[in-house]
Amino acid sequence: MSLADLQSTARALVADGRGILAADESTPTIGKRFEGIGVDSTETARRDYRELLFSTPGLGQYISGVILYDETIRQAAADGVPLVEVQRRQGIIPGIKVDTGAKPLALCPGETVTEGLDGLRPRIGEYREMGARFAKWRAVISIGDDLPSHACLATNAHALARYAALCQEGGLVPIVEPEVLMDGDHDIDTCEAVTTRTLQIVFAALAEQRVHLEGILLKPNMVVSGKGCPRQAGVDEVAERTVRCLNRTVPAAVPGIVFLSGGQSSEDATAHLNAMNARLGPHPWALSFSYGRALQDWALKAWGGAAANAGAAQQALLRRAALNGAAARGTYTGEAA
Repeated sequence: MSLADLQSTARALVADGRGILAADESTPTIGKRFEGIGVDSTETARRDYRELLFSTPGLGQYISGVILYDETIRQAAADGVPLVEVQRRQGIIPGIKVDTGAKPLALCPGETVTEGLDGLRPRIGEYREMGARFAKWRAVISIGDDLPSHACLATNAHALARYAALCQEGGLVPIVEPEVLMDGDHDIDTCEAVTTRTLQIVFAALAEQRVHLEGILLKPNMVVSGKGCPRQAGVDEVAERTVRCLNRTVPAAVPGIVFLSGGQSSEDATAHLNAMNARLGPHPWALSFSYGRALQDWALKAWGGAAANAGAAQQALLRRAALNGAAARGTYTGEAA
């Protein structure tokens, strides 16, 4: 894939107020989600649930791409049609998670580094043959006493940049995801400072690895108060601080920023995105979403593992997707809209 093709795919993923559905939960993670609704996490159950999501009528109106897990990209629907093809028929671009998870970072207690670079080049080639056109790699940054360390930020930024370079070489648009976690009692000032520092180091690493910024997407956290902070910042403050941070750190060459929800409620994630687009634009990049739980929670509960509930679950997903599509355009008017 040429640089022009990478740019075209990246722009398509953030075009027309659409965003990305993150359905790349690992088997252990989706097992916990299923446990919460009383469903056994078998391969068939996981396939049925994800087929339900991808085949939702009209989903492509609001969802431009779906991030898949290794198991899912290899699966076919109950009628034998590959799940990648189920997405394509909706006008949705298939993507793939390629990292192998965060592991403890040596000599840095309480911090992690994301692994998965070994063997990544041939895996990228295999995933592209399967139909993937973009990829995702998540780095995890914790805030705490004397955290994050420079070692943690630099090591994760280097891994993100090497991953991004390999993706572009292999014809996949890399989604670069440095997530500063909400966990902790830190205030929003601390979150803004750490997020700013993280993004500065990430973009320096991307430049060192010769990554073409026009052919990537950034998937950052929003600047929010820690979950345990006594003062929770309101919608306008979150939007203003997040946009300020991005303006200071993200080059205009990047086509789009697709936020993670990061533990926010579905409603908060939508309201924050809308405020950025409705009140603080225009921006040099498209601001959209790449949500997992914030898109799926309603659908998962409506489904409950019962085939008879598939229609209700799809309606719940479509409703959530439509609300976030509106937020990506800055036209969201609330949950009753």
